[in-house]
Amino acid sequence: MSTTVRAPVGGMAAPLSAVPDPVFSAGMVGPGLAIDPPREPVVSVAPISGKIMKLHPHAFVIVGDDGRGVLVHLGIDTVQLKGEGFRVLATEGLRIGAGEPVVAWNPAAVEASGRSPVCPVVALDAPSEAVVPRAHGRIEAGDALFEWV
Repeated sequence: MSTTVRAPVGGMAAPLSAVPDPVFSAGMVGPGLAIDPPREPVVSVAPISGKIMKLHPHAFVIVGDDGRGVLVHLGIDTVQLKGEGFRVLATEGLRIGAGEPVVAWNPAAVEASGRSPVCPVVALDAPSEAVVPRAHGRIEAGDALFEWV
């Protein structure tokens, strides 16, 4: 069984090791990829179809019908912004399809606040060998980011 995890935002795909946060870059949360988004207002979309288990302005977790959870974190240390500059477009507990809007935000404003707008996309509780990258370089929201095998 394999799950295609799609890009929640467009930008430049990068390895998690490039994320300026030791917890994400060391893969402590789980394996995955990161996206460096454009510095303009964007809408983050669901990377998989499933149920929104956790929803904060700066991060969300969607769990698919197969029980696999994907974390999307919109920037680094963005919890410190207390939701400012983020607009939640979905509801926790809601079933959502891959590519449907979840949170609107502005990576340029995050960067202007002294934080990184890089977005880790993580396969929660997966072994590192379970993630096969599918994206390199410039990608669009909804493109295949990695395969969870």
